Amino acid sequence: MVARARSGATERIAAALALSGIVVALDQASKQAVVSLLGDGERVALVPGLDLALTYNTGVAFGALRDFGDTIGWLVAVTLVLLVAHFVRNANVSWLWLPVGAIVGGALGNLADRARIGAVIDFIDPVAWPAFNLADTAIVLGVAGFVVVSERAPRSLPKRGA
Repeated sequence: MVARARSGATERIAAALALSGIVVALDQASKQAVVSLLGDGERVALVPGLDLALTYNTGVAFGALRDFGDTIGWLVAVTLVLLVAHFVRNANVSWLWLPVGAIVGGALGNLADRARIGAVIDFIDPVAWPAFNLADTAIVLGVAGFVVVSERAPRSLPKRGA
């Protein structure tokens, strides 16, 4: 029984790693495609209310914390370590691999931009909302999924006298 639980946990960790890799690959490919198509600040209307626009974000969500430089990368890295540690301890929770893989992949995609060019490439630009990218989408969906999966996960009750 323990071997089967470990095998399931190993499979879920592998699935999270695979999803992270897919998210990073799609994110980086989409950003490079936009960089090759558009100049800095250039816009193309896709549909009414949604533009493709090349922008560079040195901050975090909505451009907040722009003056924090490398500190943002370190905070993201520490948060990822904590998230992965939580996941490894709870890898037996069904479906937890999915949001964790999305969050880790999205964060790594944006960290790759920061390491390479010192800013995150954003290009999806809806009206009345700051520009974002596929990594940001994966992070937001991953966090929402993490909350749902965590709330639905069975809770183990504390043992009496412990």
